[in-house]
Amino acid sequence: MAARSAEPVRRPRADAVRNRERVLEAAKAVFSAGGPDASLEAVARRAGVGIGTLYRHFPTREALFEAVYRREVEQLGELAEQLKNEAAPVDALRSWLRSNVEFVATKKGMWAALALAVQSQSELHAYSFDRLTKAIGALLDRAVAAGEIRSDISPEDILRALVGMCYMHDQPGWQATVLRLLDVFVDGLCVQANVDRPTTLVPHRGDAARSAKAKPWRPGSGKSRA
Repeated sequence: MAARSAEPVRRPRADAVRNRERVLEAAKAVFSAGGPDASLEAVARRAGVGIGTLYRHFPTREALFEAVYRREVEQLGELAEQLKNEAAPVDALRSWLRSNVEFVATKKGMWAALALAVQSQSELHAYSFDRLTKAIGALLDRAVAAGEIRSDISPEDILRALVGMCYMHDQPGWQATVLRLLDVFVDGLCVQANVDRPTTLVPHRGDAARSAKAKPWRPGSGKSRA
């Protein structure tokens, strides 16, 4: 009797969990796109649920924002743990940083769409900064211990650099630019790049073209001749 009476209670709870996850996934996609279409009605449509269902899980826009935000941060923390076991140290660091670009895109869209109070933003920023700093710290420590990344950089330095790159660009297609800059940034952190290769000055492309047309300089000639 007890087992039969408990059965009807479990299925709605499972459905509720699925609906909540669908709403969060839909909200991530809608808010990442941003713009005037980033509404709660758009989220409900994309999730395939009624607006009433959405409000039962998230009674305010701020509640939905915070849930999406925290979920993204937790997923990035879990990704760091996964990459520690599956990828080489530098590759793991690079992959994790690249995944953060998608997170920032979602956050940018939610910032504009939900217009949270400054106090709420600060609390969420503090939460995410702590969680993400710990995640990147684990990846960074592993890469430093392997002798592949320079040891004079901190997790906070890397996270601030990442945020700076993302928020310096706000035009359409900015993610591709940031991903390219991230590759340059990580390459610059590599011990191989800083120790084994001599430092050279790279000429401007125009200077290089002019130099290619010039005759080589010979000792005693005083100057090169074009």
